Parts: sequence; structure tokens; C-alpha cells
Amino acid sequence: MKFFIDTANLEDIREAKSLGILDGVTTNPSLMAKEGITGQDNIYKHYKTICELVPGDVSAEVISTDFEGMIREGKALSEIAPNIVVKVPMIKEGVKALKWFSENDIKTNCTLVFSAGQAILAAKAGATYLSPFIGRIDDIAWDGIALIEEIAEIYAIQGYETEILAASIRHTLHIVDAARAGADVITSPLKPLMGLLNHPLTDVGLSKFLADHKAAEAK
Repeated sequence: MKFFIDTANLEDIREAKSLGILDGVTTNPSLMAKEGITGQDNIYKHYKTICELVPGDVSAEVISTDFEGMIREGKALSEIAPNIVVKVPMIKEGVKALKWFSENDIKTNCTLVFSAGQAILAAKAGATYLSPFIGRIDDIAWDGIALIEEIAEIYAIQGYETEILAASIRHTLHIVDAARAGADVITSPLKPLMGLLNHPLTDVGLSKFLADHKAAEAK
């Protein structure tokens, strides 16, 4: 399973990259705004910096909701760097755009996915990645991980090549559960990713090893 970090913060990206396990980055307009990055020129420059930091895929989102606007934006984004993936919303015009991008060798990430039916449409249109928002599904008392399992089963049966990218990760267990459910990729803020390192027995064990070593050295 690939690990992406969901942020526009360069320090968080560098920290995740330092672990040696980072495969890519996802961003969106909200994450850009959170970092105080506004205006198309500044946003595009920031994408370029991220692409230089991370050799893997970097999702950059279109903000248009019409087909022509999505194509125009997507083409411009794809020219920033070869590892840019155009992030397209799961709407009628978005499905049309996914098909166009697929036919023109531009990688895509279909975002704001909340059902298996939407997942089928995205795969049929040739999306490179599909982003079910599992945290937001959990927020309305449905089961986000169950959706990952359902999509993974459908894609395996039908032979779809679209990769399932579990998004809206809220905590470390989401990452583990998404892996068990068949996600090809997860995208997470830094904190849940770093949480995978933690276990109290690791801390206790390491403390004992160090204490025993210190005692042995003192003899």
C-alpha cells in the first residue's frame, strides 16, 4: 500500500519524507488556504515546490465545475511537473473530464467519492486514483471502511485498474483498517502517519534494553 500525505505544509511533507516511506502528496484548495497560499500563480508555484520535494504523484485539484473549465485547469496543472495528478470532483462534468484526461494520458484522482456506484463510474471513465472519504462517511454514522471493502471487491471482480486511495483519514486505526480492507493507497495528515510508530510496549521494551545495557556497562 502506498502512503501519501494530505497537506500543503512543506515541513510536514519533509518530515514524512524523512521516514523513507512517502510515496506522494494530495492537496486541495482548503489545505492551500490553511497555509496562507492564495492566487493562482502562488498556488502553482507551491505545487511545483512540492513536486520537487516528492518524486511520487502529487494531486492538484481543479476548482471549475464545468467540463471546459476542468480541462483548461487540468492541462495547466499537468504542465507544472510530470508527477502532477489532476484531482477531479465526482460530478457529471467531472466524469466527462476524467474520460478526456484518460484519453489524453493525464493522470487523475477522482475525489469526493461516497458510494460504490460513484466508484464504478470513475473506474469506467479511466480515473487513475479514486478517493473515498472514509472519515466524512463515518461522521454521518455510516461505515467508511466497509465502503473501501465494497469497492475493492467490485474492482477485483471487474478488473478495474483504478487505484483505491483512502482519504479523509482521521486517526491511525483508519490507516490499518484501510490496508486490511484492500486500499491501494492512503492519504493522511502527518499525525496519523506518525502514530503508526507508537506502542507503549515498544517504549517499555526500549527503556528496559537501555537500562540493562547501562547496568552491564557499569560492571
